[in-house]
Amino acid sequence: MLTRRQFGLGAIALALPLTARTTAYDYTARETFDLFDRTFHAGGAAGQPTHTNELGQLGWGQSYVLAAFVRMYEAYRDTHYLDRLIHNADLVLAGRDSVRGVTDHRGLSLPGWRNTSYTAGGVRLLDASGQPVLEVRSALTNVSDAVVTVKAGSSAERFTIVVDNPKKKRTSTFTDLTAGDAVERILAAYPSPNMVTVKKLGDGLPAQGAFPMAAAPVHFSVHTGMITYPMASFVRVVMRSPRLRRIPKYRGKAVEYLTAVRDAAAIHDHEWRDAGHFVFAKTTPVPYDGVEQPHNQSLGLGQTYAELAAATGDPLYRRRTAALARAFARDLTPNAADAAVWPYWPSSGVMYRGYTRADDVSEWTPSYGRPPVGAQQKEDLSHAGVDVEFAGAAHRWNLGFTGRDLARLARTYTRNLATTDNGSATTFLYVDGGGGLAPAGQYLQAPRFMPVAQWDPAVFAHARQVFDDHAVEAQTGSTLLCVAYLNWFARKGA
Repeated sequence: MLTRRQFGLGAIALALPLTARTTAYDYTARETFDLFDRTFHAGGAAGQPTHTNELGQLGWGQSYVLAAFVRMYEAYRDTHYLDRLIHNADLVLAGRDSVRGVTDHRGLSLPGWRNTSYTAGGVRLLDASGQPVLEVRSALTNVSDAVVTVKAGSSAERFTIVVDNPKKKRTSTFTDLTAGDAVERILAAYPSPNMVTVKKLGDGLPAQGAFPMAAAPVHFSVHTGMITYPMASFVRVVMRSPRLRRIPKYRGKAVEYLTAVRDAAAIHDHEWRDAGHFVFAKTTPVPYDGVEQPHNQSLGLGQTYAELAAATGDPLYRRRTAALARAFARDLTPNAADAAVWPYWPSSGVMYRGYTRADDVSEWTPSYGRPPVGAQQKEDLSHAGVDVEFAGAAHRWNLGFTGRDLARLARTYTRNLATTDNGSATTFLYVDGGGGLAPAGQYLQAPRFMPVAQWDPAVFAHARQVFDDHAVEAQTGSTLLCVAYLNWFARKGA
């Protein structure tokens, strides 16, 4: 295994043997991208433009495809890729809640894409007369796989609640509860395996039986950002090109998408904080309501802000992009190799330092960690791809970050992440080089560091080698984006 210092000294091209290459594809060729585009869409893999975002298939799937079309247009200036984006984006916009006629947890049908796979949820328990008495909640994801079973207790006035989530292989049992003590006893047991809390709705006893839980539909800023970012990029590309603006199809779509993107982004205005981050608003049915969002989730929508600022010059988007950039930059700590290292959660936030019930931070997750230590893990490579994308966009439009900042982000890859395993290029899991060797779902995201490869072309050399050595096929939406980025840097980045 090569050391991270060897990569930092620019030894990548020499250290990776050509014999390690096993692929028949040239990942810097548009023919490869076009083949993968056809294969991905013909095969019906997760993340098609006709899918909903209930399971995150738009936010973490089709969003990459749309972004890939933008990068391929920038690489080749062929409007074929703008046409591909239009085709898919129109289908994605047809999947907005307001078009489908569905609502979020508040009963609002909004011009965005709701999700139920990363949310919290629960079930209302009724008494013998059908009146609601308790709402049993779980802040564990996959909550729709969980079942609440109410059993008899040791007397007529007592009952037992069992919350079982077989997919997570977790069971939480609360025995001999009463109508008067159920809420406090379950809260006192927090965090139980299924992160259970209870809300009192009435005074009766719940009827016995098994009752499935349901996840609450919520809009996540990161999903909105990932989906709208390439649409906003399309707007920027067209608005800044006199040639494209003269073509009615592209001008008309730019106007349409600008309205759609603005409307979708505005869904999250109540979550915005001028310090430069978004929050999960308290009482929202998500794990960790009431806390600051992770860097990648705030910056996911920040990408859209940056492109809207570039396309329109709107002071709102300029201010918010700059605020996000300043907040993120404060958490970029250089290590001994002058590479940037940063945490998954903002170090200034309550999640990072932990909180107790007495702090009254969160309704769905009443306590976390043991203050002053909470969730202090480093960012992983895949989510870092969102962070790096934002940093590149903010720098490109003079809204944040210096060349030195982006050089440090490039060294995050070459000094901390890049490595080999049995002669094949791969990466470590976390941006500080920790976590051991990354699984395929992580190291195959390596080309998403292309926005900073200009400051160290060894990023491109190693990321391309990762794809060569692992003979990557057209598997996911992110595969398309990564191949598009390899094309993009091969022609534009240097």
